[in-house]
Amino acid sequence: IRIARCFEATRQRCCRLEQDGHRTREQLARVEAERAALEVKLKHARNQVEVEMKKRHRAEAELEKQERKLQLVLELLMREPWGSEALGKEQCSVLSALTGRRLGAALAPIRRSSAVNESCQSLLSHSDISYDRTEDDVVRS
Repeated sequence: IRIARCFEATRQRCCRLEQDGHRTREQLARVEAERAALEVKLKHARNQVEVEMKKRHRAEAELEKQERKLQLVLELLMREPWGSEALGKEQCSVLSALTGRRLGAALAPIRRSSAVNESCQSLLSHSDISYDRTEDDVVRS
């Protein structure tokens, strides 16, 4: 009778362990599915950041190109005698002030009239973003 009771207790423990194992496998499957979904989101986010950074670099290059053109036009206007005659005194003083500075800094309030606050640029600069993908290469078992 004692042996039968021990066998029954062992059988019950095995059933509980089997149920626990089944629940654990289900939980593992859910967590792995969630991880896979998060990895897909991460990949899309990285791609989007990369696309946006390329757009930003192209826009910055175009901005610098346009600033150089504007600088040349302003210098030409200031050098030519007819340029100062065609413009008023106030316009000449504004142009002379602009030619002495970098145009981007001088025109920033005009160009950046949107509600975007870039005062946190040093904290959130695109150059601070790390694209270290070594975690992606970890072998999962």
